[in-house]
Amino acid sequence: QLRLVESGGGLVQPGGSLTLSCAPSEFTWDYYEVGWFRQAPGNEREGVACISMNGRRTAYGDSVQGRFTISRDRARGTVYLQMNSLKPEDTSIYYCAADRTVPSIQAMCKRPGNFRMDFWGQGTQVTVSS
Repeated sequence: QLRLVESGGGLVQPGGSLTLSCAPSEFTWDYYEVGWFRQAPGNEREGVACISMNGRRTAYGDSVQGRFTISRDRARGTVYLQMNSLKPEDTSIYYCAADRTVPSIQAMCKRPGNFRMDFWGQGTQVTVSS
């Protein structure tokens, strides 16, 4: 079954760090833009970080700029989200998604609701609490 698989979520104290991973199952995604998104209960889906297919361009949501870093290991076929200086308001379910037809990674991250992504992961819970 073609899908994305996320891992790395968990419980972390405020100020701590966590790294999420996302990789495709049963297909390769060299020609897909990839993004991380989050959605807390009662909130709209928010773009966290997005990366181009060659890994050279990135885009971030305003609330995570300077704290989170997205990267892409093309050899391993994996996209990572390094999250530092975590805050309680970062608590959410984090999803990765991939798409080949978004006009830009900036649009992918700023207006995720405008696009029907080709693939979504099942989500991984991140909880920031003392």
